[in-house]
Amino acid sequence: MELESLGAFLKSRRDRVTPADVGLRAYGTARRVPGLRREELAQLAGVSAGYYTRLEQGQAGMASRQVLDALSKVLQLDQAETTHLYNLARQPATSRLVRPRPERPHPRVLALLASLGETLPAVVLGRRGDVLAWNRTGHALVAEHVDFDAPHDLARRPSIPRMFFLDSLARDLHRNWAELALVHVAYLRLTAGRHPTDARLAELIGQLAMRSGDFAQLWAKGDVADCTVGTMRLQHPTVGALDVDYQVWLQPESPDHRLEVYTPNDTASADALRLLSDQVADQQEHEIALSEAPR
Repeated sequence: MELESLGAFLKSRRDRVTPADVGLRAYGTARRVPGLRREELAQLAGVSAGYYTRLEQGQAGMASRQVLDALSKVLQLDQAETTHLYNLARQPATSRLVRPRPERPHPRVLALLASLGETLPAVVLGRRGDVLAWNRTGHALVAEHVDFDAPHDLARRPSIPRMFFLDSLARDLHRNWAELALVHVAYLRLTAGRHPTDARLAELIGQLAMRSGDFAQLWAKGDVADCTVGTMRLQHPTVGALDVDYQVWLQPESPDHRLEVYTPNDTASADALRLLSDQVADQQEHEIALSEAPR
């Protein structure tokens, strides 16, 4: 699947801004476009209509920071959308997809994960949302139906976006699935802008668009957002209903990797997480006892 171009993003945002949003009078005439015309946007951004048209068609070369800032202001982009605009503007006109090496978590990230113990669920996520590592409580919270050791096997490494849109058990886990689906898709778009030549990412987006009507519909909306904090309202098959807040910790030495930590946001959820942690500890003790038993 071909990832988004600067021109496609500009057009999608131009379609969302009405003349009234930027103080233009429409004089009651019928308009053939849902938002601003190219000429109107160009005038408001202080560039020629011809230059903006070439920019949207991918024929203007690299836009300057001044032009991008002006377009961002007129199009009323937020911080994540502006970052995406700059990422797309840096892409060469003809970029070939390449298959990057498999991701591996940094040893310091694994050390931090280990230091959290099992009381606090945590997951280490890669660039494309692959699970690079998790503690046992994190595994039990978000994907207990998946083999705990799966992240170590590149062929079986779990993908959070794939599970979220293509795994019915993962979907049933989230009571606020529709809300979180918007975040998943918008963050994937932001990631695609950062890594426009990533063949694995393009394949993931293409597969989800082909196999999930929900994903395809949300992707077509063109939303862009970062994913740093939020709430997951879960109906867990083992401990029942609980609400957890997720916080994403970025890793300076491996900026594409994120440590996602889950904390309860009410007393009942804290009790449910404690019960889950106790069950994980009991299961681990049982596995150790079996491994040490004489054969």
